[in-house]
Amino acid sequence: MKKNIFFKSKETIGGILIAAFAALLAITELINSNLEEQTIISQNQQVSYSNWYQAKSIKQNLKESELDFLKAFMEIGIVPPEKHQNFKNIMAHTKSMVIKYEAEKTELLVGSSNIPRQYWAQDLDGEMGKIIGVKEWISMTQKYEEASQKMNFAKLLFQICIVLCAVCIVIRDNKKLQSNFIYLSLFFGALGITSAIYGCVLAF
Repeated sequence: MKKNIFFKSKETIGGILIAAFAALLAITELINSNLEEQTIISQNQQVSYSNWYQAKSIKQNLKESELDFLKAFMEIGIVPPEKHQNFKNIMAHTKSMVIKYEAEKTELLVGSSNIPRQYWAQDLDGEMGKIIGVKEWISMTQKYEEASQKMNFAKLLFQICIVLCAVCIVIRDNKKLQSNFIYLSLFFGALGITSAIYGCVLAF
């Protein structure tokens, strides 16, 4: 009796499945929109931190050139003896700036969480240890992009499921074909749910 009811109500089952897959599609769309937004934020931050890193590199290069000039002046004897100590102090300060910029570059590249606390050199809005490195932003961007791709695939599968269920409702005269479409929609739906869950795992 239950089996007969099942076969007689395939249109109803198809309608219920359409509603279920539409809900899953809407949820997936919402999550994917958030992932796309996070991808854009990560890409912008990646560019911003890369520019920051390049600025530190330019400053370091300038200080290295300055240090080379100071050493050259000392070596060729242009600096009078009474100015030697002053020049050495300037050279020591310049060298310390070169080391400082190198440490700041390292932190900007790999992030504060990936270097020991005692080597933190770059603050963010006055706070130390808050730097998310360029490599970390690149990794996050790739992670969000991959998760978004999984979500897009899940959306496609849910759309296919809705179409299959709609066809199932239309072809009322062929119960066996209706069953096949229902089973096929459930199969694609399971794939879609799996893809969506995998996308969430990647992102969060």
